[in-house]
Amino acid sequence: MRLQNLQIFTVAPPAPGWGGRYWIFVKLTTACGIDGVGECYASSVGPKAMEAVIEDVFSRHMEGESPENIELMFRRAYSAGFTQRPDLTVIGAFSGLEIACWDILGKARERPVYALLGGKVTPRVRCYTYLYPLSAHDPAAFWTSPDLAAEAASDAVDRGYTAVKFDPAGPYTVYSGHQPAMSDISRSVAFCKAIREAVGDRADLLFGTHGQFSTGGTIRLAKALEPYAPLWYEEPIPPDNTAQMARVAGATSIPVATGERLTTKAEFAPILRQGAATILQPALGRVGGIWEAKKIAALAEVYNAQMAPHLYAGPVEWTANLHFGTSIPNLLMAETIETDFHDRLIGGAICVDDGYVALSDAPGLGIRLNEDLARAHPYDGDKLHLEMQSTPCDYQDGNDFQGG
Repeated sequence: MRLQNLQIFTVAPPAPGWGGRYWIFVKLTTACGIDGVGECYASSVGPKAMEAVIEDVFSRHMEGESPENIELMFRRAYSAGFTQRPDLTVIGAFSGLEIACWDILGKARERPVYALLGGKVTPRVRCYTYLYPLSAHDPAAFWTSPDLAAEAASDAVDRGYTAVKFDPAGPYTVYSGHQPAMSDISRSVAFCKAIREAVGDRADLLFGTHGQFSTGGTIRLAKALEPYAPLWYEEPIPPDNTAQMARVAGATSIPVATGERLTTKAEFAPILRQGAATILQPALGRVGGIWEAKKIAALAEVYNAQMAPHLYAGPVEWTANLHFGTSIPNLLMAETIETDFHDRLIGGAICVDDGYVALSDAPGLGIRLNEDLARAHPYDGDKLHLEMQSTPCDYQDGNDFQGG
């Protein structure tokens, strides 16, 4: 069984586009005709450049190799060009290809991927949702309205979710970390108050900041939010300063969560060693794939930390997250995006039921990518999956983050 062919699908989800501007799916096929799918969540170069990186990683490190040799192929990619250090773009490419290998291996053995990872430890994966506008909401008004957010939270809880995420604290900006505007702190408090009143103790509040703030600024914000008992405080500062994140963790009663912008165990280990977070959020299409995520989860066990795989991508990464999550003992929950397009791309094979997912025993990942649908929605632009604004925080007229 040898890896032979690679296909790449760069797909633009239709409006409103929850999950990012585009998703990059890969399909690997062996010489004996078994195929598997994966998803690459790497967004620091444009899609055409990323496709070239994926092709290079496959041809240089994986083509002709057995899909069983995941550790060997990872070592090749991790060491490429005399590096042996985390490289977000290269490892992002490898991650999706690695997920596809697991899909192949499961199909070859007629077993689900989680069965190859140690079996089903967590029978039902607890899921959480970001708060998106309801059909009756004005999308332009939604992102700055505590009342509309509370309505969306109530709707999510009524559908069985026991945790909801939101991030009203200002813009993505290249000028981070910065002090939050006082108006951003006030709005954040108003959101927490309204959502807590709407859901009571039926759901946890998950507060995101997208790593915007300075150490002192994020501690100010955390203190203002503590009365509403959020379950986590996500990326309170930019992800490149572990020591300062540890200062934040020590200054607030809200557990710190981080990880969506980190890759490989080499970047997660310092988080654990320095006590910077107790909730880790790897994105499996970026972190190194399923096997690398399992290693990180094992490290987290030693530090009494939990895993909450991140998702702002398509349904293949979500599926990989679920197989990973069901195979570990220290799973907290997994992020979920429910759109019709997500569902149709995998033929409705996996669904959230009352806030949880119980994976079947279907071979591999248990999904088939709808290639016709993927081809019908190509991304032809040159923008990045996510982009930060090039203007600083507005302390005078306020900030209007448009969610996602």
